[in-house]
Amino acid sequence: MRTRTILAFVSMAAAVILGCRSLPPSKPESQFTAQEVRGQQVYKAYCARCHYATNTHSLHGPGLQAITKVRAMPSGAPPTDERMTAVILRGRNMMPATQLSDDQLSDLLAYLKTL
Repeated sequence: MRTRTILAFVSMAAAVILGCRSLPPSKPESQFTAQEVRGQQVYKAYCARCHYATNTHSLHGPGLQAITKVRAMPSGAPPTDERMTAVILRGRNMMPATQLSDDQLSDLLAYLKTL
């Protein structure tokens, strides 16, 4: 009986450890390209009031750390450029639409990939 209890505990602990993978780190700002720097400026102007960049905690919207490196965004959709573009430009649920030029959008997407 004791062996079964220990095996069950070890199995549960392994499942928890494997299921709780940490997110990949953000790219250091010192390594940003010019486009990523411009994208960070777009983020600060349009996104920072509602989204944290370097963690997944909610401000008014979800945190964005590793948003392009996970299997699915908080909405459940994959984090493709097309899907992120649609959410940014059209809005979704509580998130309002954000009017950006093509260059601003391209720069912002480049920055989001650094997170």
